[in-house]
Amino acid sequence: MQLTVWQRFRTRTFLFAVGVSRRMVVGARAVLIDGNKVLLVKPTYLPGWHFPGGGVEPGETAENAAAREVLEETGYEAAGRPALHGLFLNRSVASDRDHVALYIWRDFANRRAFVPNFEIADCRWVERGNLPPDTEPGTAARVAEIFGGTTAPAEWLP
Repeated sequence: MQLTVWQRFRTRTFLFAVGVSRRMVVGARAVLIDGNKVLLVKPTYLPGWHFPGGGVEPGETAENAAAREVLEETGYEAAGRPALHGLFLNRSVASDRDHVALYIWRDFANRRAFVPNFEIADCRWVERGNLPPDTEPGTAARVAEIFGGTTAPAEWLP
């Protein structure tokens, strides 16, 4: 997927600022599953549909970061312990030091209605076999692995 000039600038600026203080960036994403549906978000700063998620803060576990981000971005509160689907190197045009922990929750509750904001333009449940055409390729690959029972690779993009 192509980033716009603005998205590339924002991503590179953010990763540069983080890179000054840390050599490696650790992020966490959450997969909420309801039957055959997954919850996806459409960020304002990246093209396409993604799992909710974000950076792991100092002193925070990746699991807690994923739960926090899903609540902040979607209004859903993850409950119980999730399954760790994998830890992935997420190479991009901006960085090769982004690692993402992907957690799966099947137990959650809607705590507030989603409202589009500066960070997330849209949030919706989608059928696993009918992902939007502009779903980010790594996200689509993880959906196929989770529902197909295949082994995940070491890198986010297949």
